Amino acid sequence: MARAPLLQVSDIALTFGGDPVFDDLSLVVQSGDRLALVGRNGSGKSTLMKVMAGIVEADKGEIIAGPGVSVGYMEQDPDLTGFETLGDFAAHGLEPGELYKVERAGEGLKFDPERPVATASGGERRRAALARLMALEPELMLLDEPTNHLDIEAIAWLENELKTTRAAYVIISHDRAFLNALTRATLWVDRGAVRRQEIGFQGFEAWRDTIWEEEDMQRHKLNRKIKAEARWAVEGISARRKRNQGRVRALQDLRAERAGQITRQGTAAMALEAGPKSGRKVMEAINITKAFGEKTILRDFSLTVNRGDRIALVGPNGVGKTTLLNMLIGKELPDTGEVKIGTNLAVALFDQARAQLDGDMTLWDSLTGDPDMRVSGKADQILVRGNPKHVVGYLKEFLFDEAQARAPVRSLSGGEKARLLLAKLMARESNLLILDEPTNDLDVETLDLMQELLGSYDGTVILVSHDRDFLDRVAATTIAMEGDGRATVYAGGWTDYISQRGMEDFSESVVKSKSSAPKAQQKSQAKGGLSFTEKHRLETLPAEIERITAEIAKLEELLGDPALFTEQPAKFQKASDALVQRHGKLSDAEEEWLMLEEKAGS
Repeated sequence: MARAPLLQVSDIALTFGGDPVFDDLSLVVQSGDRLALVGRNGSGKSTLMKVMAGIVEADKGEIIAGPGVSVGYMEQDPDLTGFETLGDFAAHGLEPGELYKVERAGEGLKFDPERPVATASGGERRRAALARLMALEPELMLLDEPTNHLDIEAIAWLENELKTTRAAYVIISHDRAFLNALTRATLWVDRGAVRRQEIGFQGFEAWRDTIWEEEDMQRHKLNRKIKAEARWAVEGISARRKRNQGRVRALQDLRAERAGQITRQGTAAMALEAGPKSGRKVMEAINITKAFGEKTILRDFSLTVNRGDRIALVGPNGVGKTTLLNMLIGKELPDTGEVKIGTNLAVALFDQARAQLDGDMTLWDSLTGDPDMRVSGKADQILVRGNPKHVVGYLKEFLFDEAQARAPVRSLSGGEKARLLLAKLMARESNLLILDEPTNDLDVETLDLMQELLGSYDGTVILVSHDRDFLDRVAATTIAMEGDGRATVYAGGWTDYISQRGMEDFSESVVKSKSSAPKAQQKSQAKGGLSFTEKHRLETLPAEIERITAEIAKLEELLGDPALFTEQPAKFQKASDALVQRHGKLSDAEEEWLMLEEKAGS
């Protein structure tokens, strides 16, 4: 039996003064759908979602909701005009007996209902909008980047709520782990069209790459055919002019077909170049403490950061991650203890608040007005890693077109602002990258490129992120800040941190801790005398062993290049050290698995 359509979009077209954003676009959202809405930054995902919500009117076509179907929309920049507190906004539209839903959502999403709207941050406003949507419980939820400004605990709470809801939903998000856990089908916005695949986001990238390969093959065949027909036209047409005018017209049609093809948006030409090497010891924190009034941020914390380290700071919002970051780079002093800064540091900072961007400045002025990028006497050029480059040319490398160069920064989308900030950061040489929530608003392709760049960057990286997949791909060390001044150093990324803590599935553990249900917290002992933690560890070790084995294979393949030692000795040494470390981790993991297997069978 076919599922009932909740929302039907038929043959819509939309143009904002230039090329059409969409043309003859159609899609259907059905009851029970769990949809990821994906596409490049600027492809029109948020615009399409606003059309579906009835906020933006299409130039033509129609949007039909099923009879009695309620549609709820959570936008990136909610308008709270007319509301005194966040709680007033979140409770709007609810009956008095339903106000508990806002309190529950507020607890899970960590926002204060009493906070005045006038003093609320952008993140707090977004959390209030999300709480309002969850409390209203519409039959179809449209969620535009719901995890931005949420910490990992709040993301886990939201993830569990969406797993158990009976509502259908469409999600725009950059968070791979979030999309993988929740979605069952994918809507892909690409060059003004929408494709649908009945597989969740975990299958999207393979599907996308297959389609692109087919496109490239068809384009290659078309180019070969045009080339062959053009050669015939030059060499043979004079003798058969009248007879073969149809073939000439066919050649013209082929050329028109190629000209009409919409080129895929390329990947930003991002590059990171480490400047002169820093000292071997980048920084050292010795028994530092920090408190604000009665709130303790850090207590007796020590850390040594060496050149080339990849360190992630994780923990709930407000626990002090940015404060620790600022103390490590000398922008803030500890109350007690000492932070020693290493020599020859060239710091590049990515600020989550985008404070380095002035919304009233144009993109052009944002780059030329930066004293570190200014070229004396040449108003149309900037310094990019020490070399002069035309402003528009550099902006094009980050996927901005010429018309945007004179547009105000405030007109950019969240993803475009992130790309502009990356353009400023990557224009200078550095040997220490400080990245505070760098993944917000970036599309999957740009995230992939950033991860590759960080992997080959010859400097040191310290980052704050709530993106679990990004942490796993980038971090080699994780510092978990868990409140009350506690900060613990773990080896590896997010998954390694969870494993070393012996935690069960994180989203489930967060929900259980908040529900305080004794039965949910008191798992019985596993058979064979294993504790729950040991049983979980036994189940996760095979995947960990497989991952380490794959890393070893990649490193051995890299070291197998005979030119690596002579041409890139630093990279050779780094890869050799990593290989020794991975072999040690593999040996430890295999011994642990054997011990637990033996214990389980006893």
